[in-house]
Amino acid sequence: MGSDDFAPGFEDLSAFPKVVLHDHLDGGLRPATIIDLADEAGYTGLPTRDQDELATHLQAGARRRNLGLYLEMFRHTVGVMQTRNAIYRVAAESAEDLADDGVIYAEVRFAPELNTIGGLSPDQVVRAALAGFEDGSSGRNIKVGVLICAMRTDNRSLEMAELVLRFRDQGVVGFDIAGAEEGFPPSGHLAAFDLLRRAGMPFTIHAGEAAGVDSIRDAVQTCGAHRIGHGIRITDDIHPDGTLGSLSAEVRDRGLVLEQCPTSNLHIGAVDSIGTHPIGKLLDLGFRVTVNTDNRLMSGTTLTRELGRCCRAFGWSGREVEQVTRNAMEAAFLHPDQRQDLIDEMIRSVWDRSTG
Repeated sequence: MGSDDFAPGFEDLSAFPKVVLHDHLDGGLRPATIIDLADEAGYTGLPTRDQDELATHLQAGARRRNLGLYLEMFRHTVGVMQTRNAIYRVAAESAEDLADDGVIYAEVRFAPELNTIGGLSPDQVVRAALAGFEDGSSGRNIKVGVLICAMRTDNRSLEMAELVLRFRDQGVVGFDIAGAEEGFPPSGHLAAFDLLRRAGMPFTIHAGEAAGVDSIRDAVQTCGAHRIGHGIRITDDIHPDGTLGSLSAEVRDRGLVLEQCPTSNLHIGAVDSIGTHPIGKLLDLGFRVTVNTDNRLMSGTTLTRELGRCCRAFGWSGREVEQVTRNAMEAAFLHPDQRQDLIDEMIRSVWDRSTG
């Protein structure tokens, strides 16, 4: 049977090669690791030292249907990620956990400026993370690229863009701005985006998650984003009958990739349920959507679970799962030859064997 007829179940999705483009390092720690690192650092802010209770606390705190409240939970993970050893360990375990979920390529992002409270320089933070990802990937069927974030509420984006360029071709593959979106438009960081454009370095921008369609317009038309993080508010520019407005038509027709994170979007209150998430509609309308985890610990999810939820909510078959996987791999901030090799050797070959 072909992939159109293949209805993937949870075990099937676990086994298939997957690609994640939007995964935050400080949102995916193992609870036991948080406790260990808190002990090492003398961090006393944890609400409990029981790993199950800690996971429950962080997830409950993140599910208050507000982005600002969601981000509050990161004080605990960032709080224990202030040494080389901590950053190295978290990065290594991230690569291991993603590989165990069948992810063959991941772009993991984090903001080095948040990891300098203990005295590390941004360069030291990045080196520790790159070493962790390399060792965590060793012997596993995964490749990890790093996206360096700047916090949109701060004024260090140009510094972070320069950091990206210092580590290009060493494992850093792109740039992003993250954090509270409302009131902090992407164009406030235009100097960073201009520098990266001149250097030929790709970047994605969080936009249209908690703020409206003007945030996406700013990211696309003013800043020149190669991809959009979340972008669910693009539906504000789509009429009920499916007719596209000028911005949504531009996003679709230019093939700009939307890094969709259904469960996270539910938890911050951007959608009422997975079934009402716009990813299903956007895929039907021809947008290049991808499925992502965002924050695996905070949202209690994996990429396998995200894909499974979409299959159940939207009736996706193997065709749709394969399409969003290809969309992600084709949009990865990798050299085109590397992207095509992964598509040919891992994605196409596995799907053809399993659904042919």
